[in-house]
Amino acid sequence: MKMESIEEKFIRTHGCGTLRLANVNEKVSILGWVSKKRNLGSLLFLDIRDRTGYVQVCAKTDEIEIPELRNEYVVEISGTVVKKDVPNKNLATGEIEIVADKIKVINTANQPPISTQEVTDANEDIRLKYRYLDLRRNVMQNRFFIRSNIVKATHEFLDNNGFVEIETPYLAPSTPEGARDYLVPSRVHPGQFYALPQSPQLFKQMLMVAGFERYYQVARCFRDEDLRADRQPDFTQIDVETSFLNQDEILTLGEGLIANIFKRVLNYDVKLPLRRMDYSEAVNNYGSDKPDTRYDLKLVDCKGVFSKSTFETYANNKYVKAIKVENFAHELSRKKQDQINLIAPKFNMKQFGYFKFENDALTGSLVKFLDESVIAEIVKLFELKNDDVLIVATSNILRDVNFGLGAVRTTLAKELGLVKPGTFDLLWVVHFPLFEKSEETGEITPCHHPFTRPCDEDLDKLETEPYNVYSYAYDIVINGYEAGGGSLRIYNQEVQERIFNVLGFTKEDIDRKFGFFVEALKYGTPPHGGFALGLDRLTMILSGTDNIRDVIAFPKNLSAVCPCTSAPTEVDEDQLKELHIKVIGD
Repeated sequence: MKMESIEEKFIRTHGCGTLRLANVNEKVSILGWVSKKRNLGSLLFLDIRDRTGYVQVCAKTDEIEIPELRNEYVVEISGTVVKKDVPNKNLATGEIEIVADKIKVINTANQPPISTQEVTDANEDIRLKYRYLDLRRNVMQNRFFIRSNIVKATHEFLDNNGFVEIETPYLAPSTPEGARDYLVPSRVHPGQFYALPQSPQLFKQMLMVAGFERYYQVARCFRDEDLRADRQPDFTQIDVETSFLNQDEILTLGEGLIANIFKRVLNYDVKLPLRRMDYSEAVNNYGSDKPDTRYDLKLVDCKGVFSKSTFETYANNKYVKAIKVENFAHELSRKKQDQINLIAPKFNMKQFGYFKFENDALTGSLVKFLDESVIAEIVKLFELKNDDVLIVATSNILRDVNFGLGAVRTTLAKELGLVKPGTFDLLWVVHFPLFEKSEETGEITPCHHPFTRPCDEDLDKLETEPYNVYSYAYDIVINGYEAGGGSLRIYNQEVQERIFNVLGFTKEDIDRKFGFFVEALKYGTPPHGGFALGLDRLTMILSGTDNIRDVIAFPKNLSAVCPCTSAPTEVDEDQLKELHIKVIGD
């Protein structure tokens, strides 16, 4: 005789965090985890948590049977909603509680190795090791609801604007796009490799050649590069490509998408059109190609006045710039100066110069190199007031001065609380250089990728002045983060060939790495361009955290290791043999 299994049934009438005064006197049933337990003898108080939030349960121990309960036990509780005598203003459900008539343990739990309370002092690697426990916290789950809603808002906007969602391959040829590839060995083609895509760049351009005109996807991307707080080896971007639109039209489309996301996710109205700041203005005034303009601290060129100094470094170096920090002189101790000076060597400078304006006089160790007329010029140029500080950088390389002071600017803004919480600063940075010098090799390399279209007026400089060639490239900057970017693409095969030549690619290099793409360009390529938004970074910004790992379910740490799964791991020797791979030790 066949026995039918009897499935245990659970009843849930409400989410824990959804109950309010309107539910008073209702009989309810909830399911969730025990977050906190307080035993007062005749009364037992429980905080029960599910993904909707928390609710307090009161059980009278002399009236109902109380099973053994510990934190993180999974329970089913039924009872009646009552109004609390003393509300908890810190809890959304703080005006009510459930008086239990039945408590059932669905599953037990070991003592958690980390706290699942909303505020935790566990270090990050422990949190990542037990990520499934860390993610129980509502503060963490809310970030993933924001992430999900960003994707929903993206689909809504792009679907309504005639875009078609198309997936592109994960297993692709290795093509240089600015970072190292993650390689995947082929079992059926010994000695040959796929590469995981750093972006869908070539595929989306070929989709424009194919005539789709408006493409998008929420794309997984992989880059083998050094990590930091806002970078991961595998990440997600919202990828968009269009044909027959000029740069202004693409920027208008992109900021429309951003505005829709902000409205749908945060109910925040982004004022359009966004500002469009030239790259040179961003770097020269803010010391960054992703400037946060919610605070001032602009860089000021002061070579003219400091060249009159008898201090040889200021007199002889080609560039001298400074930022004025108001109401900072009383805080600028020698120790604080030493802390700020740690930034200087990262930009090939020994240290910064410091001048205080106190008691209507300019002070500092370098003032002795300035005569009274120069001091008067400095005070006038910077409109100095008492308790102001000047931080001065000098070098023969403008980039070092700009980005060094930019790093000081960002650091001090955080320390001095110059940014009002909950505010958003959005702008486009446009007109990027086409090429830059690689810090690792010293060779010429693309600022974005080798398919970025150079500005028409700079085409005659490609071979003779490549570092003075600018491009139709643009980044969208939110609160000092590069939240996305893109460019118009090269659609003329002759221009593409010239770019490859400038980069030093041989015909063999081009055929091997880009042959399929170069071939596609020969068949009536339309003018096209696009952009990509970093989904992880955008979620990070909108959810109010500064750590990208907070918005990725199972992220890697700064060593590119997943503490939860221990990836990367060794594999069996048989697996390596199948792939014709032998691991060679150091």
